[in-house]
Amino acid sequence: MNIIGIAVIIVLALIMIITLVTLGLSIRIVPQSHQYVIERLGKYFKTWTSGLHFKIPFIDRVVRDVNLKEQVMDFPPQDSITKDNVIMKIDTVIFFQVTDAKLFAYGAEDPYRAIENLSATTLRNVIGELELDETLTSREKINNKLRIILDEASDAWGVKVIRVEVKNIIPPHSIIEAMEKQMRAEREKRESILKAEGFRQSKILEAEGIKQSEIMKAEGKARAVELDANAKAEAIKLINDAQPAKEYIALEAFKSFEKVADGNAVKIVVPSELATIASTATILKEIFQHNNNKNEK
Repeated sequence: MNIIGIAVIIVLALIMIITLVTLGLSIRIVPQSHQYVIERLGKYFKTWTSGLHFKIPFIDRVVRDVNLKEQVMDFPPQDSITKDNVIMKIDTVIFFQVTDAKLFAYGAEDPYRAIENLSATTLRNVIGELELDETLTSREKINNKLRIILDEASDAWGVKVIRVEVKNIIPPHSIIEAMEKQMRAEREKRESILKAEGFRQSKILEAEGIKQSEIMKAEGKARAVELDANAKAEAIKLINDAQPAKEYIALEAFKSFEKVADGNAVKIVVPSELATIASTATILKEIFQHNNNKNEK
């Protein structure tokens, strides 16, 4: 074999190798949840979805590999001024997803950078409409406003903003100290109120106890008076039912008269009926004594 034949074989071999390599590079497999944006001769041609594809060498070119999964961007804290001129640092997290690979490839030079800058400016605008207290207590409101504004603006880039979360709101150090003092004052105030309420309740319970005790004493006295009155009424009834003799009544009258005589009164007025009864009792007493003397003899 002469030199010319060897050269031809080498050239053919090189052509085959180049052809195989070119074919290998022309066959492309697009993974799941990805899309490839293809240009032909420098102009947008089509968007490849997941699967096996073939591009013409030196004519077709993959411009961008677009990830269709939900993505997260965590931005550094941004300085924002509230409506009452308080500077706060706020950092946000954005969850978004590419819905149009063509718009994402051609809508902005750097879509991620565009979303970050848009998020910062929108955040400043939203915080500028709120005062400090409202900013600290309205995270959900801020999240919704940011999501709506970012979602509308990012449509031109083929991006869907799913949600926005305000991760941290950091007020100035002086505001933090003032808030801590206010919280301590509120705690001390609540503690004082609880102590005063406890003291008030104890006094009320003590007064209720004294009241109930007095009521029980009064009820006891009333019951005792009632029982005494019932006993006297029962005694009078029994005496009336027994129909006592005049002599018994006379003796009972003398007993009562004896109790009266034991007092410090200087003069005692005796009713005429008692005088008659007394004379009768004296005669009976003498007769009784006379009979006793005779029995002794």
